[in-house]
Amino acid sequence: MSTPALERPARPVPRHRATDLLAAYLPGSFFYSSTRGALLADGVHAPVPADRGRGGAGPRAGAAADALDAARTAGVRDPLVVGALGFGPDAESSLVVPAVVRRAAPLGAAPPAEPGPAEPLQGWAVRQHPAPEEYQAGVRRALALIDDGGLRKVVLARWLELTAGQEVPVPALLRRLARANPTAHAFAVDVTAPGDAATRTLVGASPELLVSRRGTEVVANPLAGSLPRVPGTSAEAEAENRRRIAALRASDKDRREHALVAAQVGEVLGRFCTDLHLPAEPEVIGTPTMWHLSSRILGRLPDPADPAVSSLGLAEALHPTPAVCGVPVPEARAVIADLEPVDRGYFTGLVGWTGPDGDGEWVVTIRSAEVSERTVRLFAGAGIVEGSRPEAELAETSAKFRTLLRAIGMEDE
Repeated sequence: MSTPALERPARPVPRHRATDLLAAYLPGSFFYSSTRGALLADGVHAPVPADRGRGGAGPRAGAAADALDAARTAGVRDPLVVGALGFGPDAESSLVVPAVVRRAAPLGAAPPAEPGPAEPLQGWAVRQHPAPEEYQAGVRRALALIDDGGLRKVVLARWLELTAGQEVPVPALLRRLARANPTAHAFAVDVTAPGDAATRTLVGASPELLVSRRGTEVVANPLAGSLPRVPGTSAEAEAENRRRIAALRASDKDRREHALVAAQVGEVLGRFCTDLHLPAEPEVIGTPTMWHLSSRILGRLPDPADPAVSSLGLAEALHPTPAVCGVPVPEARAVIADLEPVDRGYFTGLVGWTGPDGDGEWVVTIRSAEVSERTVRLFAGAGIVEGSRPEAELAETSAKFRTLLRAIGMEDE
């Protein structure tokens, strides 16, 4: 049984600065920050299994609820479950109840500048999977399937494998990402699996909130429909960015792609929420590298004590959204498995946290990379719908790579 709401201790007031937590991060820890706040978790009180849990909730949400109850019984004050889930239904996961959690207020608009690694990494070797022309061929195959009917959208990804001449410093990479993307959800989580020869860290700065829960209030913020942002602050760059924002707002193709995503997110949340609000029109939001159509969807839970509507339970119900998979989901999954040459792993999965009261926050694992010693694996995807152009989708994935390429010093800001 979950602990009754009146018996739960008040959420502790943050006693740390987010910049201090960011500076204290070391590989093996869990770091997460958003406009809601920052946290740094260390050690493992207990792992969260993925194959069991109480009925009525998703497999990880049920197991997380059990693990949180056990931690409270064992005397852990204000326990959390933190970690990451992969993209596929049987993908690996990395969820734990940490031994120590420190909280802080949000990073704010301008964290202190991070110069990056003390010595720039040299000798990068780059491999593309698939090659650009093969990716465009995959987009054409997806468009043919859409024309045949049955498939309305599919998200196709490609990845870069970068190998440096020396070990990649994950803490410096995380700090650069957080500095360059202060309104994004910056994260770093250990995803080392049993049998791995070296530590694997998932690190990124996601612009896409899958779901956030505070008491009865639920927020989702799907993104779909994108254009690259022109870098720089010159008058010419600003004028071109204004043109691109207007073009994105007016784009029939991008608005249809976005509507598919927002409708499905609203439909799923409507199973759990009352007073659901879907905006009539998407907004345009920007990151340092992209412009996105965005819909902020709000709902209210009638019974927040149900484990099925914990933040992780809602995240499992929503995942995968059409923003990272497609419509219909089963058909899109099959096309992804057929056309993508490499398993996505944690890319387009989930990263976040949930507490014993069900509150928490989960983001879509995009603008991210897996780092292992000297190797960095970057993924990027683009949504394919009727009217998509292979060369434009390739350009979109290239633009999305820039977030991580800038952070590791391979592209100027």
